[in-house]
Amino acid sequence: MISSGLTNDQLVHMFTSNETISGITDAQLINLKAAFPIYNASMVGASGCIMGILAAFGMMNPEAKLMMIFLPIPIKAKYFIPGIILLDVISAVSGQSFFSPSNTAYMAHVGGAITGFLIMWYWKKNQFNKNRWD
Repeated sequence: MISSGLTNDQLVHMFTSNETISGITDAQLINLKAAFPIYNASMVGASGCIMGILAAFGMMNPEAKLMMIFLPIPIKAKYFIPGIILLDVISAVSGQSFFSPSNTAYMAHVGGAITGFLIMWYWKKNQFNKNRWD
């Protein structure tokens, strides 16, 4: 659509406001109508929660050995889990997907992992605090 003469700002305006600007051609309008549902699609899934559980597991069991199905080599959780999170960060920044379709919400994975880490860090820090229920 940019190669047809529209600017990035015009596209963002049309996608977010659901209004077309004056002067666009019929071909641009057809492309705009085809791209609108893709741009405004919502993300659904529980993968961020799964990453939180994985990060919490890694904190509680750093020496546990984990394997991916397509990489049957046991790797300790303290190396495996940060590696997976790093791949998600790289995918989010670069747009390059390593293991999944490009429409994955990589930062949801990172946010879930951070949340799981922080919750488990808090619980481990306070697990022997006898006054926590007072």
